[in-house]
Amino acid sequence: MRRNYNFQGICVGVLWVLIILLAREEDADADPNADGLALKSMPASFIFGDSLTDVGTNNHLTYCFAKSNFPWYGIDYNGGIPTGRFTNGRTIPDIIFEKLGLPNPQAYLSMSADDDAVLKGANYASGGAGILNETGFLFIDRVSFDKQIHEFEVTKQRLNNKVGEQAAQKFLNEAIYFVLIGSNDYINNYLLPVPTNAQQYDPHQFVDLLITSLQRQLKRIYEIGARKIVFNGMGPLGCIPSQRRQNPAGDGSCIEDVNTWARKFNVKIKTLLRQLNSQLPEVKITYVDTYALLMELIQNHRKYGFEVWDAPCCKVDTTFGQFCLPNSSLCKDRSKYVFWDAFHPSDAANEVMARLVLSHPDFLQFTPPPAPAPAPAPWNF
Repeated sequence: MRRNYNFQGICVGVLWVLIILLAREEDADADPNADGLALKSMPASFIFGDSLTDVGTNNHLTYCFAKSNFPWYGIDYNGGIPTGRFTNGRTIPDIIFEKLGLPNPQAYLSMSADDDAVLKGANYASGGAGILNETGFLFIDRVSFDKQIHEFEVTKQRLNNKVGEQAAQKFLNEAIYFVLIGSNDYINNYLLPVPTNAQQYDPHQFVDLLITSLQRQLKRIYEIGARKIVFNGMGPLGCIPSQRRQNPAGDGSCIEDVNTWARKFNVKIKTLLRQLNSQLPEVKITYVDTYALLMELIQNHRKYGFEVWDAPCCKVDTTFGQFCLPNSSLCKDRSKYVFWDAFHPSDAANEVMARLVLSHPDFLQFTPPPAPAPAPAPWNF
């Protein structure tokens, strides 16, 4: 059952998002049909990420063990047929695009080389993917962030062939880019109970490695054509069911060390986004405070109609963070649970978080370049 919240200021919030993300400079001399491209009134969307935004990428990977194309995934999505989304219903981008009237792109790997569907954008997100190429190695196959960017390069080549270079560049410059990546670099790499290359670093060195990698990757997306980017920060990883089950205290509470690392990542990524907004001409990178969003639901779950935040609706074996398998039992009312399985929020939680983003600008922050100060001044903490 979907919630029908009347968040105060939702219309203002939607307009605010549109102004930040969709504002374009009018070009009186522009030819809307240049190189044969019939430009749409709304921009295309391109999504990079992991299982939180995967809409079926991993279905097309033969040797991938991170799949959700079986029950009970998708039980609340368009007739209950599993699509490869790692939840019982919709992802957050699904809901945001629906509310804003933006085209919801399909998985890149589901398209043919000359598919016109690319004119609505593409979703490159892959369950198990991370910023680092080795992340998710236990799943055998997945599409890392670097590989997703390569697929974006191929997309540009296809657009060039389809509509011409000038029109393709304009098309990509006006598109919306949604990036949600990084959780697996901890959950399915740094925090694994098996040796990984990442574990040679201490927590401070590791977050610096992630930020350095992201700097290169975001610049590459920009070079290919991205200008309007929505970057989602890291959520409170220490509070997801798979992590709480491993808490040494044995009480099922959030692991504060893991949450601390996530917060440090978010502080550093916001600094990086400010730098990129300052350095890269015409770029607009907006930061979504995913940590605050999910903590709002956890700490105030009853305010939003939830009854359970500390257990998943699908009764999975959280000892090693298993998925929701066909032989798993489900809760009686899926709309009352914040988490669907050991990793992922439920459809109901995704809807609330999407609505919060649209109605409360505090969760969605444009990170402008730092303004030059007339004189040095001490920081006030």
